[in-house]
Amino acid sequence: MSGAKGDPARGRAIVANRQAGLCLLCHSGPFPEERFQGSIAPDLNGIGSRLSEGQIRLRIVDPGRFNPSTIMPAYFRTEGLARVAPSFKEKPILSAQQIEDVVAFLATLK
Repeated sequence: MSGAKGDPARGRAIVANRQAGLCLLCHSGPFPEERFQGSIAPDLNGIGSRLSEGQIRLRIVDPGRFNPSTIMPAYFRTEGLARVAPSFKEKPILSAQQIEDVVAFLATLK
């Protein structure tokens, strides 16, 4: 996507951040410092063993390609979406570099 290699430490910070990634609203994972983690989406533990970096990336960029009825937002896709907050209209939730950082982190979860 961005051409730059992702940074796992920055990716972890994005995943755990409740203002940026918002991942822990639905997912749980190896975040002992986070008291409240989601339970309606797959646990992130072991995702690096289950999926390749490309598969992880696509699920973040456009999760609807795998599950058309998903409630997970498309973090990079901007067209053809419904129920988008005005502040995010035609803007990705995460930048290409942030996506690469998240992918780099999630790929370490073996």
